[in-house]
Amino acid sequence: MLQTFASPISALLDARAEGHSLPAGLYTREDVFEADLDVFFRRHWICIGLECDVPEAGDATVVDIGKTSLILLRDDDNEIRVMHNVCRHRGSRLLDAGKTIVSKLVCPYHTWTYELTGELSYAPHMGKGFDKECRSLKQVAFKSIGGLIYACLSENPPEDISHLEEVMTARLAPYDIANAKVAYETDVIEKGNWKLTIENNRECYHCSANHPELCVSFVDLDFGFDPDALSPEDRAQAEEHFALYEARTKQWEADGFPSTAVEQLVDCTTNFRTQRLIISGAGESQTPDATAASSKLLGTMTRKDLGDTHLWGHNSWNHFMGDHAVVSIVIPLSADRTLVRTKWLVHKDAVEGVDYDLEKLTNVWIATTDQDSELVARSHAGVEDPAYVPGPYSPFSETNLDKFATWYIDRMRAHGY
Repeated sequence: MLQTFASPISALLDARAEGHSLPAGLYTREDVFEADLDVFFRRHWICIGLECDVPEAGDATVVDIGKTSLILLRDDDNEIRVMHNVCRHRGSRLLDAGKTIVSKLVCPYHTWTYELTGELSYAPHMGKGFDKECRSLKQVAFKSIGGLIYACLSENPPEDISHLEEVMTARLAPYDIANAKVAYETDVIEKGNWKLTIENNRECYHCSANHPELCVSFVDLDFGFDPDALSPEDRAQAEEHFALYEARTKQWEADGFPSTAVEQLVDCTTNFRTQRLIISGAGESQTPDATAASSKLLGTMTRKDLGDTHLWGHNSWNHFMGDHAVVSIVIPLSADRTLVRTKWLVHKDAVEGVDYDLEKLTNVWIATTDQDSELVARSHAGVEDPAYVPGPYSPFSETNLDKFATWYIDRMRAHGY
């Protein structure tokens, strides 16, 4: 809610020191949580799902954001729709949580019936003078960017999503995510604030000590290091790695695969970063042995050596590889609970047990998400402790956390908090 007076939240925002983590109240307080929902999950673009969540006409799925419930569906003309899950009669929910298949949207309360476009087609006992035309379901602004569905609940969606759209449409085209298949999906509820979930994902300072499965395919040098702490041998290895990165990126770009880092992290409304990363070891995919999990590659991909195109925003992170993709969506549930919904995507025609092994496909990120969930719970317990004092971010490994905290403060202030 827009504030017209100096609020306790504004005092917390003012207390944040540059280069340090946020004051405890910004992670723990209920009024801050409600403000976060208002600013970051109603007024900003958020990732809510995928086109391939609803592959056929009549497929629908419900996504709940705070008290707001959305229906993501595919209509009879195979067009994607996003609508509020609220009947225009007396407000009943139309669909229950989860996935379903519908021919029409029928309210279970009084059987008001809507076409899959949202138009009201049947409203019994409303009399001759009743005008159905003005009782269609409320539509939600959305964009499909490379098959990822971004929605905004505001009547004035931020316009700078155009940069994300321009950058990622080209980068995601070869993967054809819109026509991929969800091979597996899991929900993990982390016992921590959503900002701690995002902060944890935006650094790999903790990776070598906590993510043995992920580190098979991740190159730790990519996520920052203190050059003064390196031995001459390690410094030579780092220089060799970055020379390889420069050469590999140039070659990928020359081959028609955009790869350089693009980021819109501060002094902006829509927050994102993308880059094509080298995969370590066998170099093919984020699997237990870094080889491809699926023999049928995504979309029009013909190569396994194109690394990991990562993309993250303020409520999602994604990894797109030749053989599969991993999409994670973050939804706040309360000040101290956060839903992390992860989906593993393969080619639409890939057959489990023939083209891919499900355990190999999902092993790394199931393990990593469980490990991160424990770390987030530890972090939240710590910031609740009266002894907590905001600590300094590493200038080598946590610069993106500093940018996120700066962006968070700026966006809260922009909306009057």
